[in-house]
Order: sequence, then structure tokens, then C-alpha cells
Amino acid sequence: MRATLSLHSMDLGYRSLVVGASGALGSAFCELLREDPRCAAVRELGRGSSPALDLENPSSIAQAAATLAAEGPYQLILHSAGLLHRPGLQPEKSLAALDAQALQAVFQVNALGPALVLRHFLPLLHARGKMAMLSAKVGSIGDNRLGGWYAYRASKAALNMLVKTAAIELARSRPQSCLFSLHPGTVASGLSAPFRGAALARPAHQAAADLLSLVDRLGPAESGGFFAYDGERLPW
Repeated sequence: MRATLSLHSMDLGYRSLVVGASGALGSAFCELLREDPRCAAVRELGRGSSPALDLENPSSIAQAAATLAAEGPYQLILHSAGLLHRPGLQPEKSLAALDAQALQAVFQVNALGPALVLRHFLPLLHARGKMAMLSAKVGSIGDNRLGGWYAYRASKAALNMLVKTAAIELARSRPQSCLFSLHPGTVASGLSAPFRGAALARPAHQAAADLLSLVDRLGPAESGGFFAYDGERLPW
């Protein structure tokens, strides 16, 4: 039996919310949070939830937040949705592969939709709450040595800037709350399956546990930061 993960930085009876709850990491987050004896409730959001939240449908983001406003505040909000590939859309290996519609789709899911999640769900965050957005190390401009994957890299870089900027604003009104951008590593999931390195991917449950443990350790002094699952601060 695995040990139960408990988030001791959270109040007893804290409420949590996971956006992208149907994905590999999102499902693992929900499972671990439901097992945490300190967690009183786990709200799961996604395209198939009620209320539904679809990052490609901006009005659904606002509507979901409005529906859940009376249920909050949430002391933990996790955003785990993202887009790297799907039928008809693959990460680019060269500039010649850039396509306007693909760029728009990737930015909508990885940056524009999450920007609206920040706008509508940060008001639902507890005054001592923590919100984490899943980014990716390939979104680091300073760490980019291989090139390629234009849309995914750029959209995650944009997400990091959104998180940093929102964290500055958040600190002015709620200095004890936190907002982070997190890199989960390569996780065994549909997102990573087609690519080199997938064989070395960590199980989603392990990745989710590592990220929750990290969120538990991070505090207001680290708000606005970009961190890997092992706690390493990543370059922008």
C-alpha cells in the first residue's frame, strides 16, 4: 500500500478544484486529493463535467466560475490541461511547418484559455490559498537548446508570463495567497506517448504526488515562480 499524501500547509477541511480533471495528471491529482484526510471536497472540471469548462470555449470558463462561486473559496486550485498534439495537429520541427490554425489552437488551450481561468478563478481562491498552473520546461526561453515545437514552446512561455504577472497583482490584494507555474516532467500520458523519451516517463500518480508535495512546500515568498516537480527553480 502506498502512503497517503496529506497537504499540511492547507487548513483542515480545505476544498480543492482541479481544471483538466479527466487527463492523466488531472485524474491522479483528484485521486490523491480525495485520499487526503485534510481535504473535505474535490471539485473536478473539464469538458465533460457539470458545469463544463472547455478552454476552447471562453464563455464556458466564465460560466463555470460563476456557477461555483458560492461553493468556494478553494484553498487549492490546480490547472492541469494542455495541448501538444491531436489528430491533424503535431508539434513543428521547423518554421516551414508553422500553420496559423494550429498556432491558434495551441495558444488557445495553453495560454488564452488559462489566462481566462486566472481571471475568473483567482477570485475564488482562499486568502491563504495556492493555485498552480502546469507549464513545461520547454517553455523556458533560457533553457531552449534544441529548438522546434514552436507553438507549444511559445504558448507555455506565454503562460509563464501570465502567471508571473497575475502573481504580482495577487500579492497586492492577498499577500498570503500563492500562484505558481510548474513543470511536471515527462509523464506517462496520451500527451507524451508519441514522442522520444516516453519510455522513461514517470507514472502520472508519481508525478502528481511530486507536484502536490512541492505545492505543499512552496509559500508566498515563491509566488510567481517557475519550478520543476523536484523543486528546482527554472529559468524563464
